Amino acid sequence: MSKWNIFLSAIMAGIAISLGCIVNLRVGDIAGAVLFTFGLLTVVHYRLKLFTGTAGFVASWRDMGELVLILLGNIVGCTVVASLTTIAAPALGEGAARIVDARLALNPLQVTILAAGCGFIMTTAVEFGRRGKFLPLLFGVPVFILSGFLHSIADAYYYVASLALSPQLLWCYLWVVIGNFIGCNAYRAFVNRKDLD
Repeated sequence: MSKWNIFLSAIMAGIAISLGCIVNLRVGDIAGAVLFTFGLLTVVHYRLKLFTGTAGFVASWRDMGELVLILLGNIVGCTVVASLTTIAAPALGEGAARIVDARLALNPLQVTILAAGCGFIMTTAVEFGRRGKFLPLLFGVPVFILSGFLHSIADAYYYVASLALSPQLLWCYLWVVIGNFIGCNAYRAFVNRKDLD
């Protein structure tokens, strides 16, 4: 797949996750967390490039450039949808702002730990999804949302939708990305990748 196609796929993945964010903001609670799953199911079904669906499967440091490209594409997709929803459904910004305020109340270590939890869940759920087992996806997404874990791509949507971008928020986002990456790769310390095949 060319870099351009990877980038386009990543944009679409960001759009899919943003749809999950929208329904989660609209509905909230357990129902919103469950319905958010549509975004990840879409990503897995169409094999779109999602940072948290890819970071745990990076084979070597040479793949890191592609992973960064995927992250950028995801952010672009989220930015497009969030920008449109600030016009079409500005009330969503209030819910997004509450989420952003909660992020800013955390210190970098807390952010990293909470993001790592999400990364581990997402890699596990995607591993099942790649094998045609979608039930873990249905459980994985609500588990990370209801646990208060942080997802870097969902957060990209919330940040833009809240219209509260700031240097402090960008610094927080960096730790979310790092935490997701750590969590996505945590299984490598305990499980041999070949044992999964």
